Amino acid sequence: MIRDLKVVTVVVLLLTSEVLILKVEGAGECGRTPIGSAAASLSPCLDAVSNVKAKVPLACCSRVGALLRTAPRCLCAVLLSPLAKQAKINPATAITIPKRCNIRNRPAGKKCGRYTLP
Repeated sequence: MIRDLKVVTVVVLLLTSEVLILKVEGAGECGRTPIGSAAASLSPCLDAVSNVKAKVPLACCSRVGALLRTAPRCLCAVLLSPLAKQAKINPATAITIPKRCNIRNRPAGKKCGRYTLP
């Protein structure tokens, strides 16, 4: 039920926050993909971003891995976006997902805002 509420919250924020989406898109961190679309693609990760000890679903790991291969800076842009903040996503926990997924070639040691990728 809580997960469904989070998904609904993210979708509503994506639909109602067009101004915020356009503002973040200007940075171009996600290439031609709108930041809202990139954020929505990470919806399987919602449980994992709230609990550092939660098992990360395979679908989440696949999407994070694909995102890191195609647009590595996009992950930080999504996690630090106003949308993530409004959805109450904890960036310090979310930034651990690549490591928790055992993604090879992750940008370990890189800064993501004030956070460092483990």
